[in-house]
Amino acid sequence: MRGKNGARWWPRILSYTGSSPVSDQHKLITKDVENTLPEEPRKSKFGERHVLITLLFFGFAVVYAMRVNLSVAIVAMVKNRPHTKKVSQEYDDTCPLPATQKSKDAAMETNGEFDWDEQTQGMVLGCFFYGYLLTNYIGGRLAERFGGRLVYGLGVTLTAALTVISPYAARHSTSAFVFIRILEGMTEGVTFPAMNVMMSYWIPPQERARSLTQSVGGCQFGTVVTLSISGWLSQTEWGWPSVFYLFGVLGLVWGYFWFRYAYDSPDQHPRITAAEKLFIKQGIGDHRKSESLPVPWHSILTSTPFVVVMVTHVGNNWGFYCLLTELPTYLKNMQHYDMKENGVVSALPYLLMWMFSLSYSRYMDHLLEKQVLSTRQIRRLSMIIGNYIPMIAVLLVPWAGCDGRLAVALICLAVGATGATFCGFHCAFQELAPNFAGTLTGISNTLATIPGFLAPEVTGAIINNQQTLSRWKEVFQLVSVVYFIVCTLYLIFMSPEVQPWNEGHTEKRRSATKEVA
Repeated sequence: MRGKNGARWWPRILSYTGSSPVSDQHKLITKDVENTLPEEPRKSKFGERHVLITLLFFGFAVVYAMRVNLSVAIVAMVKNRPHTKKVSQEYDDTCPLPATQKSKDAAMETNGEFDWDEQTQGMVLGCFFYGYLLTNYIGGRLAERFGGRLVYGLGVTLTAALTVISPYAARHSTSAFVFIRILEGMTEGVTFPAMNVMMSYWIPPQERARSLTQSVGGCQFGTVVTLSISGWLSQTEWGWPSVFYLFGVLGLVWGYFWFRYAYDSPDQHPRITAAEKLFIKQGIGDHRKSESLPVPWHSILTSTPFVVVMVTHVGNNWGFYCLLTELPTYLKNMQHYDMKENGVVSALPYLLMWMFSLSYSRYMDHLLEKQVLSTRQIRRLSMIIGNYIPMIAVLLVPWAGCDGRLAVALICLAVGATGATFCGFHCAFQELAPNFAGTLTGISNTLATIPGFLAPEVTGAIINNQQTLSRWKEVFQLVSVVYFIVCTLYLIFMSPEVQPWNEGHTEKRRSATKEVA
C-alpha cells in the first residue's frame, strides 16, 4: 500500500528534475544465456559480493574504532585540572551545575599520566587528519593500478599495527605519539578510495545505494562501540592502553580474513558462481574497464557534477566532524553530563544514523528497482532529507537551552537524518566515472578532510573559553548555513549520469575518431 501511494506522489513532487522513472541500461545477452538464469539471478541470495560487503563493514568498523578511540582515551591519559567557575559566573546564559556534579568536581583528583595543556591536546587529536589528508588521492590511484584488495587491506592492518604500539609511543614522548597518529592518518587515508574501486567492479547499479550504506555503516558501528566501551576500558585495571590494544588486535585479526576471502573483481574470485558473475556484469555493463586509464585531469576538474560533489562532501564533513568532535564538549560543559553518561549519549546519534541509513537505503533501492523513482530523484530526495532536516534540527539546539534531553533529541535527529546522504552524493564517485572511482574519491576525500582539523579550530575560536549558550548558538548556526548552501548547490547542479571522460582523455579520443573518419 505504501509503495503504491509512493508511486503516485513522489514522482510528482520531484517532477522538476525532468527525469523519467528508471530505465537501467543492461547489455543484451543471448537467449541461450537468458534461459540458464532465473528471472532475477542471484539478487536476493547471499553471494560473494555480500561477503565483500561484510568484510568492508567490519574493516570500516575497526578503522573508525582506531580513529575515535583517542577522543575517549585522552580523558584518562591527561592529568585532570581544577575546573574554574569564574568565567561561567560572569554570564547569564549558562546552565546551572547540578548538585551531584558539584560534589564530583570537588572530589576530582589528578590521576592522568600526561601533563598536556589544551593546546597540546588539540594538536594530538588533530594531527591524525594531517596524515589522512596526504594519502587519499595516492590511495585511489594505487587501488586503480594494483587493486583495491591490497591497498585497503594494507591500510587497515598497518593502522592496526600502529595502534598497538601507540601506548609505547605516548609514554616515550609526545612527539613520538603525534608521529604515530600522523602515520595512522596516512594508512587510513587509502581506505575509502580503495573501497570505491572495488565496489565499482562488484556492485551493480540497482544495489549500489544499499551496498554502499551497508559497507560504510561500519563507520557508525565502530564509532558507537568505541564511544560506549572506551570509557569503561579506561577505568579497568588495564587502563587507557587497553583501548588501543583491543582495537589494534581486532584490526590485525580482521586482516587475516580480508586477505583470505576478498578479491579485486568477480573475474578473479575462484568460488563465485557463473550466475552471480553474470548478474554483476550485466548490471555494470561496459562502463568499467579492467585496464588502468590515464587520468583526464582537465575534464575532471572542470566537470560541474564532480565539482558540486566535492563542495557537498566538504560541507557535509564540516557538519559531521563539528558534531563528532565537539558534541562531548557541549554535553559536558553546557548540559553537564558526567563521563559515563557522556560516552553513551555521544554514541546514541551515530547508532540512530546507522540504523536509519540501513533501512532507508534498502527502501530506496526497492523504489529504484520497481521504477517508482529514478536515480536522479532518489539522489535529490536523499540529500533533502540528509541535509535540510539536520539544518533545521541543529538550528533548534540552542533553543532547547538547558533542557539536556531535548538538546540530545535534536542532535540525534540531526545526525540520524544524515544517514540518507549515503544514497545521495556518496554514490556519485561510482556513478560519474566507474573507471576513476578511486581517483574521484581520493580528490574529494582529500578536500573533505580539511574540516576534520579546521572545524574544531573554528569552533574553539568562536567559543574562546566562554562556555555559554550564545557562543554555542553561533557554532550551530554556522553548521546550519553550511548544510543549506551545499545541499542547494547539489540539488541544482547534480547529475547521476556516467560522464564522457570516464573513457579517459576525451580530447585524444575525439582526435582519434576524426582520423578514423
